[in-house]
Amino acid sequence: MVTSFLAAALQLTSTSDPDANFAQAEELIELAARRGADLVGLPENFAFMGEEARKLELAAGLAERCSRFLVTMARRYQVTLLGGGFPVPAGEGATYNRAELVSTDGQVLARYDKIHLFDVDLPDGNTYTESATVKTGDQLPPVVDVPGLCRIGLSICYDVRFPELYRHLAGAGAELMVVPAAFTAYTGKDHWQVLLQARAIENTAYVLAPAQTGLHYGRRQSHGHALVIDPWGTVLADAGVGPGAAVAPVDPGHLKRVRAQMPSLRHRHPALF
Repeated sequence: MVTSFLAAALQLTSTSDPDANFAQAEELIELAARRGADLVGLPENFAFMGEEARKLELAAGLAERCSRFLVTMARRYQVTLLGGGFPVPAGEGATYNRAELVSTDGQVLARYDKIHLFDVDLPDGNTYTESATVKTGDQLPPVVDVPGLCRIGLSICYDVRFPELYRHLAGAGAELMVVPAAFTAYTGKDHWQVLLQARAIENTAYVLAPAQTGLHYGRRQSHGHALVIDPWGTVLADAGVGPGAAVAPVDPGHLKRVRAQMPSLRHRHPALF
């Protein structure tokens, strides 16, 4: 990293209406750009949150539309833009859950297909079986050097519960880790912030966590609280529970100081990696 910059974690309430979702997303991208953000992150499922059967019907056209949208928005508002997760056809009635990072000139800098799928029965009565319609990715998440910003590592939502993934990102040089999510309301109240802070602290890295919030369809409800967290684990910005943005500075000097004061990445035992 060379200079400080502003990062924005956007917070949406996406539904089964892609047109409305894209409109909401552009409104918040514009808001973040007006506030001076150079890096803007959209949450997981930013273009569609609805029944799985409908998602599969829309997947082919929606994937193309999402990619075009990200390129157009990045160019229009001159931001590096993360599309935190959208369905991409994977054959045999399944999709990948893909994140893409796009530069200000519309180039795809990195893409990642989610490797940890959310198959969980929660005590509130909700059951989630992401693997029923989503195919796990076959590549570890990438780290990309974004000129003028920093080295960014990608991940998606449920990945946050697997610290070894973030150690991989740190080992590959990540200075900021993105965790776009649609975290459930039930688990989010207890686990969302503490997991993100842990990933920041143990890897002495910034964390940018765009989020879904509110009621999407049926009983599907997300926790909200899009966050920007610094390498010491301090929450710099929190979007609360409504649509909006968490915007905060990413400071290379601060990251360098924290890594000097707490050099845990250098203290790892060689048998562990």
